[in-house]
Amino acid sequence: MEHLFGQEWEIVPAGGATGEAFFAQHEGQRLFLKRNSSPFLAVLSAEGIVPKLIWTKRLESGDVITAQQWLEGRELKPPEMNGERVAKLLQKIHGSDPLLGMLKRMGKTPLQPSHLLDSLEKALDQELLWHPIVISSLKFLKEELSNIPTHLQVVCHGDVNHNNWLLTEDNQLYLIDWDGAMIGDPAFDLGMLLYWYVPEEQWEDWVHLYGITLNDHLRLRMKWYFIAQTLLTIQWSKNKDRTEEIEKWLTVIKDLSN
Repeated sequence: MEHLFGQEWEIVPAGGATGEAFFAQHEGQRLFLKRNSSPFLAVLSAEGIVPKLIWTKRLESGDVITAQQWLEGRELKPPEMNGERVAKLLQKIHGSDPLLGMLKRMGKTPLQPSHLLDSLEKALDQELLWHPIVISSLKFLKEELSNIPTHLQVVCHGDVNHNNWLLTEDNQLYLIDWDGAMIGDPAFDLGMLLYWYVPEEQWEDWVHLYGITLNDHLRLRMKWYFIAQTLLTIQWSKNKDRTEEIEKWLTVIKDLSN
């Protein structure tokens, strides 16, 4: 990374799971660099969903480096996820034809509930497959599978955790970390956000801010995708030996599938 800049630039790792992101600064210039970021980033930047893309460079190795504005800001706090700005930005993302068109050109196909269920059953190890809560959860997913498909196919972020929402010092809101972007049912994002952050008695109001009506089918789809995603999270936590997290997520879905 250093040879892209003169020695006077300070370049430090930005953290994250991949180790492919860096901060660079020199005399007031501040950039966020990423190696082999998706070409999807250019459309996200043009739509104002992520900080502005400054340039893209291909190295002799074949790696592609992207540079974005490095903006001072903070992640949203969990209670802030209940706000109108989050609902409106997610609505903008789900309704964006340029984002959808770009993912299709990249070869992405819609995530079908049946495919998600298949991959989930393959991902869960034998110990979890015998756990009573996991058994009842999978039973629910299978019984409701035929009721889940919808004609709605949008760009989903896939991980709307509050850590991925950036509020800048000049009060701009962005949704970052798009490595898991996919085409699917908007309920995939909505379910995770509402179950995690919004009291159920406020769902109707939040969904109204987003721009739709909360009906029984949407409730079912959100519940279905949330349970499926939580089971995957449980397996991930188990792989990392995070016992407390496993118990927490099992408790979360215990009553949902009954």
